[in-house]
Amino acid sequence: MKIIELPDDERPREKLMARGAWFLSDAEVLAVLLGSGRSGRNAVETACVWLRNSGGLRELLEAPRGTHAIGTATWCRLHAAVELGRRCLNHHVDGTTDTPLTTPEMASRFFKSQLAGYPFEIFACLFLDNRHRIVSFEKMFSGTVAGASVHPREVVRRCVELNAAAVIFVHNHPSGQPEPSAADQAITARLRESLDLIEVRVLDHFIVGDGTPISMARRGML
Repeated sequence: MKIIELPDDERPREKLMARGAWFLSDAEVLAVLLGSGRSGRNAVETACVWLRNSGGLRELLEAPRGTHAIGTATWCRLHAAVELGRRCLNHHVDGTTDTPLTTPEMASRFFKSQLAGYPFEIFACLFLDNRHRIVSFEKMFSGTVAGASVHPREVVRRCVELNAAAVIFVHNHPSGQPEPSAADQAITARLRESLDLIEVRVLDHFIVGDGTPISMARRGML
């Protein structure tokens, strides 16, 4: 059955306009982005097949280009949509004077939205003023699936440029295992020592993986 043959309240686009995107299933969201179906299936049926074959939405979006019969244009469209969401969330944080990240739980959700799903490691910094209001959130270093090279000198330089008084670090583990490694603890200690020299406080270091991000401060590792 074609999408146009479905009742109005079952068509993804109409449902989105009437009730909002949050009412759509994963398959319906994908169907809106697809616009049309593939191989004799409508867009919703095509999305359901892709989700079933890949094992879920996250697995679908993390799959290499060319898998699950997704063409290049569609693959680019899906990844652009994910990045658009990340940048929209970042826009609400970057440059604001009233931080919305008032609790570790809120910070944890924001960090997961920004770094989860990347197939390589990214190290980011949340720069704060002396009242712990957000100055900027920046993804500063990226690397491979095994790690990213973090340069304390660059973090110090950026703190000075932004006149930051405190900073929270965050990086992802592409493996999905968020437990802090010995290397994570070592670079945190190096960064803290470097920032102590310019009187910038390190408040926390979050590790993003599967599930809830881990706070090293809560683990007593800072």
